[in-house]
Amino acid sequence: MIDAPRHSAEARMAGPRSLLSSQVQYLKGVGPRRAERFAQIRVETGRDLLFLLPHRYEDATTVDPIAGLAPGDDATVIGTVISKGVIPTRRKLRVFRAVLRDDSGLIECAWPGQPWLDRSIAKGDLVLVSGPVRFFHGRQIQPREHTVLSRGGSPGDDRGVEAGRVFPVYPATEGLTHRQVRTIVEENLEALIGEIEGHEVLPAAWREAHGLPSLDAALRTLHQPTRVADVEPARRRLAFEELFFLQLLHARARARVRSESGGRAFRSEPTLTATLLETLPFELTAAQRRVWGEIRADMEAEAPMNRLLQGDVGSGKTVIAALAMLRAVECGAQAVLMAPTELLAEQHARTLSDLLEPTKTGPVLLTGSVTGKARQYALQRIESGEARVVVGTHAVIQAGVRFSCLGLAVIDEQHRFGVEQRRKLREMGGGTDALVMSATPIPRSLALVLYGDLDVSVVDEMPPGRRPVITGVRGPDSREAAFEFLREQLGEGRQGYVVYPLVEESEVLEARAATAMFERLRERYAEFEVGLLHGRMSAGDKEAMMRRFLEGTVHLLVATTVIEVGIDVPNASIMLIEDAERFGLAQLHQLRGRVGRGAEQSYCVAFRASEAPSERLSAFAATTDGFRLAEEDLRLRGQGDLFGREQHGAALLRFADLERDRDLLEDARRRARELVDIDPELARPEHRRLGRELEERHAGREELYLVG
Repeated sequence: MIDAPRHSAEARMAGPRSLLSSQVQYLKGVGPRRAERFAQIRVETGRDLLFLLPHRYEDATTVDPIAGLAPGDDATVIGTVISKGVIPTRRKLRVFRAVLRDDSGLIECAWPGQPWLDRSIAKGDLVLVSGPVRFFHGRQIQPREHTVLSRGGSPGDDRGVEAGRVFPVYPATEGLTHRQVRTIVEENLEALIGEIEGHEVLPAAWREAHGLPSLDAALRTLHQPTRVADVEPARRRLAFEELFFLQLLHARARARVRSESGGRAFRSEPTLTATLLETLPFELTAAQRRVWGEIRADMEAEAPMNRLLQGDVGSGKTVIAALAMLRAVECGAQAVLMAPTELLAEQHARTLSDLLEPTKTGPVLLTGSVTGKARQYALQRIESGEARVVVGTHAVIQAGVRFSCLGLAVIDEQHRFGVEQRRKLREMGGGTDALVMSATPIPRSLALVLYGDLDVSVVDEMPPGRRPVITGVRGPDSREAAFEFLREQLGEGRQGYVVYPLVEESEVLEARAATAMFERLRERYAEFEVGLLHGRMSAGDKEAMMRRFLEGTVHLLVATTVIEVGIDVPNASIMLIEDAERFGLAQLHQLRGRVGRGAEQSYCVAFRASEAPSERLSAFAATTDGFRLAEEDLRLRGQGDLFGREQHGAALLRFADLERDRDLLEDARRRARELVDIDPELARPEHRRLGRELEERHAGREELYLVG
């Protein structure tokens, strides 16, 4: 993984002696000791401070006089602390209470369970609080937000100054409070913005299309807004620039692959693909036909294909991959499919053998387990070109493997492979078309950010007649009944999974662990063979256990999320997921995809820790549409969690929000591709500033994106 740059647009405008490039310790109000604390919140230079955005704002423009408050109001008040203390309750809950006074009267504020505030709020402090007013031995506010505006002072001294302002609340750390950061920003803001002025990179017409301010105006507003409503356009200004340069990076990587790799146009008569389509025992869905048309058009073009194929589990991606591989073969080239595990490669080889049987182009399998004379024979057939379709693991890119004429590389579960592995596979054919497949649905906005250099095809329709997995969400009171239902399914000859979020017991996380529950379940289901599978096992042990489950010698598999992307076991008809709140929606959906692969009705039961309803689990039970769940996952959890699972990391986006900024993302992608189409190297005088900014933002990352 290449670390994302911590700076954004600001890197372009600072000389070596500027405040922007100076170490933060040399700014007003900082010094060496505070500089160490600023480093904890990733602020090391003046430009870091300028682009340190508040994580929220306290609005004092509509402050309520204390005397006029009544129970039921939602109020914002500014007052001076005239008394405070921590009070224990009968339930042993310690409550911090403070009495505030403004020009009109007094009110008590209470923070249940937060006794530590006694150390950060002092008598005489001027404090802004927001929250509901209730009646509890008199009027009381239970603040949801509070900010110390100033320390010490007499009651009401600064109220007239502080009222009418919007206060930014910055990230803080031990020894560096929100208020101290705000004061330091205020002292240095004008000087820092002075160095930004005149260094705008976005054309005025682009900004006007979205109603966005200039860079210097946006930064001034974000740090010193006069109204909370002004903040969002300013944030979107930085977001658009961030998204544009990311899409510009993608667009240049895409253009270089298409221009430098010397692709091959597959335009021969469609003999083998026509045979396959005629002999399929089913009709392609409309989505499959659309996606196959997109892939066929790519393959017929001179430029190499570089496409991501997304589709839910069971949507029929393998048939499309088979058509693409046959298209390469009927045009005189070889095709290879690379899978992340031996079991998955073997499964693909069996599936392709069945699909391609009418065309007499059975695949050659090459994995680490293929050794001795069998390996030598496979290598000879691959090098001679006799092996027209090859299926394997990373063994297909190891030393000694030579293709005669590799035309298409299909990469399954592409996120399981590193950049170097994917690069080697593409280079083995010199201009090889690439089709990367993923059964992990992700929102379009996230796909454009992570895989913007790829063209994206989505199979968003399930084949008719497929029986959806019956999904239920149960609380603790229903666990016993669910485990008895599991016994019934096993007794009827079916197989099942019980999934846990942890490998071992943890004192921090009160979740049932796979290793501990394995022993209990082995005792409970003594008449059945119970297996254990988790990520800490060796690769060989994991493969052996999955093979036993596939063969049916293991009836119940106790596992962690290592099965999230796995092989098809048609006889597996039931899955129980413990502590389901600890999984994301997309992850739950991927787990559920391990059942429902056969003819029998399948079931998935997700257990929540309490009887209280869960919005996420309710959404999981309501639909089996992976793309709908991926969008809901983005809405509920936010992009930080989702980026955390991706190789590019969450630091790609500091200002943009994929839920709110979809219009900016789509426009940024369009403008970036149009720009690269007319000036791929950004060499024209009017584009050179954009080229310098791209280099400063994403130095070293272009190679990462070049291979998708």
